Amino acid sequence: MIRDILMYMDRTYVTTTRKTHVHELGLNLWRDNIVHSSKIQTRLLNTLLDLVHKERTGEVIDRLLMRNVIKMFMDLGESVCQVDFEKPFLEASAEFYKVKSQEFIESCDCGEYLKKAEKPLNEEVERVAHYLDAKSEEKITSVVEREMITNHMQRLVHMENSGLVNMLLNDRYEDLARMYSLFRRVTNGLVTVRDVMTLHLREMGKQLVTDPEKSKDPVEFVQRLLGERDKYDKIIVTSFYNDKTFQNASNSSFEYFINLNTRSPEFISLFVDDKLRKGMKGVIEDDVEVIFDKVMMLFRYLQGKDVFEKYYKQHLAKRLLSGKTVSHDAERNLIVKLKTECGYQFTSNSKPILPCNLPAEVSVLCEKFRSYYLGTHTGRRLSWQTNMGTADIKAVFGKAQRHELNVSNFQMCVLMLFNNSDRLSYKEIEQATEIPSSDLKRCLQSMAFVKGKNVFKKVPMSKDIGEEDSFVVNEKFTGKFYKVKIGTVVAQKETEPEKQETRHRVEEDRKPQIEAAIVRIMKARRVLDHNNIIAEVTKQLQSRFLANPTEIKKRIESLIERDFLERNSTDRKLYRYLA
Repeated sequence: MIRDILMYMDRTYVTTTRKTHVHELGLNLWRDNIVHSSKIQTRLLNTLLDLVHKERTGEVIDRLLMRNVIKMFMDLGESVCQVDFEKPFLEASAEFYKVKSQEFIESCDCGEYLKKAEKPLNEEVERVAHYLDAKSEEKITSVVEREMITNHMQRLVHMENSGLVNMLLNDRYEDLARMYSLFRRVTNGLVTVRDVMTLHLREMGKQLVTDPEKSKDPVEFVQRLLGERDKYDKIIVTSFYNDKTFQNASNSSFEYFINLNTRSPEFISLFVDDKLRKGMKGVIEDDVEVIFDKVMMLFRYLQGKDVFEKYYKQHLAKRLLSGKTVSHDAERNLIVKLKTECGYQFTSNSKPILPCNLPAEVSVLCEKFRSYYLGTHTGRRLSWQTNMGTADIKAVFGKAQRHELNVSNFQMCVLMLFNNSDRLSYKEIEQATEIPSSDLKRCLQSMAFVKGKNVFKKVPMSKDIGEEDSFVVNEKFTGKFYKVKIGTVVAQKETEPEKQETRHRVEEDRKPQIEAAIVRIMKARRVLDHNNIIAEVTKQLQSRFLANPTEIKKRIESLIERDFLERNSTDRKLYRYLA
């Protein structure tokens, strides 16, 4: 009203003489004589803070009155509002939430605490919307975050029986999502969650892959890995909003612990072999693709992909040559996935030929076919995979019991020996056939110990086969059907000698790959020091295996001996490519 009465003066005199405008003079008078009055200032502030406190504790207050008073402070200027209300308000809020958080942390588990911490954050945002300055929202939420989350962050994630690890173990998706949402608001909040998850995942995975009991069954071993992978994928997608940093941490953890077990490549190949031999009951074709996609994820974690390749080629060859695959489409699809991941050369070679002396009758036929094949085709090689394939043998037991036996090639070789002998020792069978010991023992076990298939008797009777044991034809053998199929005892895992042999072959195959990488690098760089060669070779080959620096050094020495490289005369760590 005063401004309206003095409007002309305010527009002319005040403007031309650059005096303070009437409205601002009025506000200054109001500030100095009313708001900053010694009788009013403290009382007004305490009343406002008391009303806020009452609302925080559940009482209903006059929000319109609060809004008008806060607006008055804002009209008096930002500095007045900050000094006379906002600063004391934030200090009182910090004290209030400090007490509350301590009360909650002592009486609640982690999940309950997070719910109680989430509520005041929402309430403070609502409070700002109703009667506080919009600029104060960030400040008050920062206070709540500090007192309710930051100050108790470590205690919350490590809380016994309810912290982050407990939530992960028990699939508490809602609590995990709430923790993620709250912790992302504070500095290093998500880093804390991610670090604890990574540590737990690595410890859990380490126990899983190094436990001898859990490594007895390769199929179950890989199934557990896939189960854990599915579990954490769901947690990351559902509760952590598919955060890429959490996904990377999960991938890094799986890569860490899967490679702690040197047999992981073999087990993953055995898992695939089991699924493609036996099939997956009740699983439709699209789901088979999903399962193999998950297997490929585990495959990507392997540092020794070439080791997997060795086993996969063996198992693939056995499935195809023995006709024991449940789906050729599934085989092709998986090979396409592996070629996409590793390159076209993935299936270029087969398993090395195992020694075996074929019966004379069979050898004659093999030679006839060899002559025909090589005479028809040029530039090809023909080799016999004697450990693969099957044979049908007509046999007579006793006086007149006739059967047709469907057996493996190795079993055929053993059976044919008994056309000329009634009794043979294990040592004699081994010398005559030259079948590898582990394969021969499984072959004999399948024909002597399996009920209904026991065409042999072992002397002495026991389940273990020793070099001095003997075998005789079971003259009393009889079957329900004329045609009897005799399987072979399957070795789910390699024996220690077989394992060492496979590892040796892998190491031998790696040598030319390392040398080829060194030559490629040196051709391009011409001169390079030792450490950089190691780094670049490791990087080039990491998609197939993790190259050992010691082996790289040996390959460099070998290339120097063969005049591909030479050392610098003054610096022995510097190499030069010889064109």
